[in-house]
Amino acid sequence: MAEVGELGLPNAADRRSGRVVVLGATGFVGRHVGGALEQAGYEILAVARHPRKTPASWRFHPMDLVDAGPGALVELIDRERPVAVVNAAGEVWSRTVEGMHRSNRLLVDRLLSALAVSGHRARLVQLGSVHEYAPQPRGVWLTESSPEEPATDYGRTKLHGTRAVLRAVETGAVDAVVLRLSNVIGAGTPRGSLLGQVAAQLLDRAVRGRPAQVRVSPLRSSRDFVDAQDVSWAVVAAVGAADGRGRVVNIASGASQPVRDMVDLLISISGRPARLVELPGTGPRSLPDADWMAVDVSAARTVLGWEPRRTPRDMVEDLWRAAAAGQHDGPAADG
Repeated sequence: MAEVGELGLPNAADRRSGRVVVLGATGFVGRHVGGALEQAGYEILAVARHPRKTPASWRFHPMDLVDAGPGALVELIDRERPVAVVNAAGEVWSRTVEGMHRSNRLLVDRLLSALAVSGHRARLVQLGSVHEYAPQPRGVWLTESSPEEPATDYGRTKLHGTRAVLRAVETGAVDAVVLRLSNVIGAGTPRGSLLGQVAAQLLDRAVRGRPAQVRVSPLRSSRDFVDAQDVSWAVVAAVGAADGRGRVVNIASGASQPVRDMVDLLISISGRPARLVELPGTGPRSLPDADWMAVDVSAARTVLGWEPRRTPRDMVEDLWRAAAAGQHDGPAADG
């Protein structure tokens, strides 16, 4: 995987305007976000449970945000005085409800408690998920006013975090904006995701002279996939967006892509002979949401001045290059 610091962010301002604390900075999205913020001129303080390779220009602070309690985070914020805190920590592919409760609910509650009592006011950018919404019928785009009735434990725990953040903004305890991300793809895509697992099988099962057998669950759905670099640019915009306070903003591609097309594209880009086998009950665990998803991003254009720029081919090429280089095993969020 190319260093995250190499990400290109069109029109990003070089503000040199302070420090940003990135929680979950060693995870898939966190690494991309930190790289984008650094390119935009911010100093990065990376916070995560476990030390992993980060750019030499970042400072790293190990902390389990739940076990440490709010006091340790208050001390960190008061000492570092960041302009923003980005919460890229959390769980997507946890096998237990308890794991998602801890990382997606309890962690946010602890973070909000720390920000409320800190003597320094920093903007919080909370990374939520479009899976907080109710699944919509084919042809109905998700918007920020769509019903919030998640169909999964992941969506329910993420929704708790979003609502807690919005309540804290209403009481004046924090300055925050919530970005609800669609399905993020790019360099370092975790193996727990569908495309991450396909890439792993292409690498692990290829036999000289014979095609790799790629086993997946039936590919009948369509999803809105967004590039990790586009997501990172949205976070940069959210840090300084004057109109962002107390807003929920969807970050997505604005289009629905058949999952089969994305898998076929990955196999094509890999250049490896492969046979796709769809077997019910096998392959990576997927979120059991609607068969079709597309997300409206007009609010992101208005509030953040952001719009998606990269194509499905861009994001899948980045995924494959990183996987082929042996840098495919990053966690979904905080490690």
